[in-house]
Amino acid sequence: MNLRRIFILLGKEILRGSNGFLIIFAIVIPFAITLLISLLFGSFFSGKAKLGIVDDGSSALVTLAHERESLIVKDYETTAALREAVAAGAVDMGVALPAAFDAQVMGGAEIELTAFLWGESELKDRAVLGASLAVMIRQMAGQEAPVEIVTTTLGDTAVLPWEDRLMPFIVLMTVLMGGIMVPATSLVDEKQKRTLTALTTTPVGLGEVFIAKAGLGVILSMVMGIAILLLNNAFGAQPLLLLLVLLMGAVMAAIVGILLGAFLKDINSLFATIKGLGLFLYAPAIIYMFPAVPQWIGKLFPTYYMIQPVVEITQQSGTFRDVAPELGVLLAEIVILIGVVAALIQRTRHQEIVGLNTA
Repeated sequence: MNLRRIFILLGKEILRGSNGFLIIFAIVIPFAITLLISLLFGSFFSGKAKLGIVDDGSSALVTLAHERESLIVKDYETTAALREAVAAGAVDMGVALPAAFDAQVMGGAEIELTAFLWGESELKDRAVLGASLAVMIRQMAGQEAPVEIVTTTLGDTAVLPWEDRLMPFIVLMTVLMGGIMVPATSLVDEKQKRTLTALTTTPVGLGEVFIAKAGLGVILSMVMGIAILLLNNAFGAQPLLLLLVLLMGAVMAAIVGILLGAFLKDINSLFATIKGLGLFLYAPAIIYMFPAVPQWIGKLFPTYYMIQPVVEITQQSGTFRDVAPELGVLLAEIVILIGVVAALIQRTRHQEIVGLNTA
């Protein structure tokens, strides 16, 4: 095993890949996927909390709300229409202002303000809306007004926002796409062109070829994973730990790609196999999208131990202690896969020796 030869081979792989697919995989696809999801769920360009208001008395609070740049404000005619809008997720919070609201605020009377919360709204949006209402009421009263905001949650409180539910699937798809496809297609292409045999007859060994091709897959997976997380502002409080998880996931994906490329003979067989493995590989992320499905089922799939730490770190502020069990299993999977590749290399060498002896 020669590191200099490995880096030379890796450099050639990068130069060959940079002619087209590297740019597409590493930049265009992550951005396109993120943009599509963000457009579908309307959070990419606004990033603002949405407030719905029913006003029975021409309150100054409505004007103040429309002037706040941190909010998107929608007006409704009736409380029933407001409730329907909140339950459907059209707004994150809805408030119904009574006819004498301003007079009561200015007079310092005790007021109970009815507010409706969408069950799937994000905590940060709830915090922004609550703080904004308090500030606007203080502006109206010129002092701390005795207003109690009583909230009623509408919709399914157990369901996460779709952006959060889709994020693990997007991360998993991008990491696996680069890690598996790049080394697998490169190996199959080498075999079809009969350049792999010619390459390994030089001082370059099969193991060095595998490492170089896997290295490109790891690099591409990391670039894609980081791009997705940056575009979605989802690095969380432990960015270095998250990078470690992505690296381990990329290594696992690249080794799987090497094995597929080594055992399959043509591109059609490769694509058919990857298509068949799709549900098996993406199952944990798909299960996560539907909280009603028992989440323990995801633990039956090997990719769970990469995606669960990503969820824990990005959405629940997890630490190394929180994700250590999953990372331990992921490391064991990587070691097993490396053992399979080593056995494959050893078998290939044995076959070559037998072939030379019989010749």
